[in-house]
Amino acid sequence: MFDPAAKPALLVLEDGSVYRGWSFGAIGTTMGEAVFNTGMTGYQEVMTDPSYCGQMVAFTYPELGNTGVNPEDEESSRPYVSGVIAKNVCDRPSNWRSTQSLGDYLKLHGIPGIYGIDTRALTRKLRSAGAMNGAISSEVLDPEELIRQMQTLPNMEGLNLVKEVSTSKTYEWTESTGGEWAFSRGASQPSDRGGDSRSDVEPLTVVALDFGIKRNILRRLASYGCRVIVVPADTPAVEILDHKPDGIFLSNGPGDPAAVTDAPEITRALLESELPTFGICMGHQILGLSLGAETFKLKFGHRGLNQPCGLSEQVEITSQNHGFALTADSIDEQKVEITHLNLNDQTVAGIRHKRLPVFSVQYHPEASPGPHDADYLFANFVETMRDRKTQKQ
Repeated sequence: MFDPAAKPALLVLEDGSVYRGWSFGAIGTTMGEAVFNTGMTGYQEVMTDPSYCGQMVAFTYPELGNTGVNPEDEESSRPYVSGVIAKNVCDRPSNWRSTQSLGDYLKLHGIPGIYGIDTRALTRKLRSAGAMNGAISSEVLDPEELIRQMQTLPNMEGLNLVKEVSTSKTYEWTESTGGEWAFSRGASQPSDRGGDSRSDVEPLTVVALDFGIKRNILRRLASYGCRVIVVPADTPAVEILDHKPDGIFLSNGPGDPAAVTDAPEITRALLESELPTFGICMGHQILGLSLGAETFKLKFGHRGLNQPCGLSEQVEITSQNHGFALTADSIDEQKVEITHLNLNDQTVAGIRHKRLPVFSVQYHPEASPGPHDADYLFANFVETMRDRKTQKQ
């Protein structure tokens, strides 16, 4: 709804495009790469996903804020988007779980937003011209001045943002909302393993490299009975192996994977241990880089909840959020198999090592938000770890 007290706001893009609207959230100026997300739900999970660090997100769904926000749906400790772009905003949420309106939440965290613009036109612009830097301001309302200020912002290609979102110290995951997580009912009590785990067997230890990890990834691993230790992205392989893991997890994260130069080297050293390894999103790209592949920047990326992926007539509907992908021609087919393609544009969406128990996907099987078609990948990872552990005993 329109707030008669709202301040005018301005959105500009680096190609000179100008969109005028109204301010919500924090008053001020923000900059970042302008991208769009086509999901009809899950705006809070999107905003708190560290993979969106450094980006202003335009939501194509016509109204945001209807269900408010709540602590249980946060994918990290705070929102990481630099700005929010919307058509309409609801400031009177209606949901029994809501604790705060979207506007108040953004204001609390100092994140500016703009609403009242034609998000369809903006999305068409980003699809045709590609994702590009932009700025939102309720302070600087002169387009030429705001574009001039924005010119100091670096491009996403070549930008290492992992160092801004990765944990600074090692920790063991415990569900902060009071229990573990099941898709069917959300948080449960710690004594209830959520229906997916196997409490009759010894827990498996997974070390997760944090490139910007989402909480629901940790929840899914824990609900399958794993003890999860999260380590900083630059942790040396020898320190990771000191935890005596049964498996290695490579997380999602923001920015250009090729700029995270130490991660492929660390991953390559970990692969020598022949431990089961599972990568998601940036973790998939880092794994590919460690195996000799290359990455490239997509024109406008994949950000939504209905991306079809598969091979051999088997299709999964997947949640995705990424602006880079593995270059198919750079993959060494002697040792790596492509397991999934994005069926919209045929980009690589999954790989598997032909000899080692190592695999990854470009999409998000943990959902939150999104479909659960690919949750079986967590089960496959756990079974691979358990089989290997049994063979060693």
